[in-house]
Amino acid sequence: MIAPRSLAGRLFAAAALWSLVVLLGVGFMLSEYYRAAAERAYDERLHLYLRTLVFDLASHGDLAQVNVANIGDPRFEFPLSGWYWQVSRYGGQSNEYKASRSLFDQTLPKLLDMDEDKDTAVAREAYVEGPDGQRLRQVERVVTMTGGDQYLVAVAGEAADVTAEIRSFNLALGVSFALLGLGLVLVAAVQVRWGLRPLKAISDNIASIRAGRIDRISDEVPTEVAPLARELNALIESNREIVERARTHVGNLAHALKTPLSVITNEAATHRSAFAAKVAEQARTMRTQIDHHLERARIAAGTAMIGAVTDVGPVVEALARTMRKVHQDRHLIIEVRADAVRFRGEQQDLEEMIGNLLDNACKWAVQRVVISVLAERAPAPGARPVFRVMIDDDGPGLTQAQCEEVLKRGRRLDETKPGSGLGLSIVSDLATLYGGRLLLGNAPSGGLRAEVKLPAA
Repeated sequence: MIAPRSLAGRLFAAAALWSLVVLLGVGFMLSEYYRAAAERAYDERLHLYLRTLVFDLASHGDLAQVNVANIGDPRFEFPLSGWYWQVSRYGGQSNEYKASRSLFDQTLPKLLDMDEDKDTAVAREAYVEGPDGQRLRQVERVVTMTGGDQYLVAVAGEAADVTAEIRSFNLALGVSFALLGLGLVLVAAVQVRWGLRPLKAISDNIASIRAGRIDRISDEVPTEVAPLARELNALIESNREIVERARTHVGNLAHALKTPLSVITNEAATHRSAFAAKVAEQARTMRTQIDHHLERARIAAGTAMIGAVTDVGPVVEALARTMRKVHQDRHLIIEVRADAVRFRGEQQDLEEMIGNLLDNACKWAVQRVVISVLAERAPAPGARPVFRVMIDDDGPGLTQAQCEEVLKRGRRLDETKPGSGLGLSIVSDLATLYGGRLLLGNAPSGGLRAEVKLPAA
């Protein structure tokens, strides 16, 4: 079924409907024209027999002398053959008539009696019911002889002859027009598909931009859709400029706020009063809040970038190598198991998420950390594909309540470990902005499993 909002469907339906209307109209006209032509040709044949009878009647001047042999068609001799002629005296009290042997003792209907005007100057043609219920095509006219006598001359032929010819033509016409209609529908489908191909090309270009394969829509498009391509390219470029300006503003705001806070903290540190301690505490809180919200602003700007795509495997391997060097004195084993997947987003955001989770796992691990990158099918037809990154450690792990608590912004369960408490909160916020999510649970090794689900390219 054609979707009602499909442009191709509408064009195809309009072309198919118009073709159907035209073919039906032309077919009806051709059928009527052929029917009239077939009846006219049949009537001409009947009129030829009628003129032969009239000539024979005029030659002898006597109804009794009319000879059927002069017509030259033996079917007028066979009983109920469907071909009949009849000559009867018109006017006066006489019922004298003569008919072909094929009529036996029956008579043909008089078309003149069916005419309200009773105009004797014109010939008549009509379909009538003849002997034995036969359907006949009959012609009739009134002939006036030299002496003033008038005769009603009628000739009838079997209507099945002309109707069979008309039916045969209509069948051939119907088959021909059906094939023509099918051809027109196929041509319309090809035309619509070919005509809308530039729009499909633009759609493919947009998908390639989102996948990071190209950075703008091709200019090689038809004139009619060139304005659309130009506007889309301008929109993409405007999006990039807006993102870059947002990042610049975020950086400027970070420097503008952190410098006064550093001054306040340093000044408070030179005093040992309760007031100075309170100022230092609030300054640290403000710094934490500023770091969090600036990070969210940077993340939001990054996720708005169109066409950013990152290979996950190299990022994970690079982070694993870095963490091995950082924790080389502990001889941690960091194992990587990564499917070939691509992240629909910027590399620095992926590094931020996995780096925070991996750093957290290495801090708490006893001996081993396992990083698994698994590709998944799209959750539903037409939905975007996703992938999972699972980081397992063999540390003490967390309870369900602790998992919920540690995701809160700035919350740290162990103050002896270095950090601001923003790492997991930033990962959760960043994953949410990309349409994913962060989950904490138990690892098979008994420690903590941090799992983040993200959109795949």
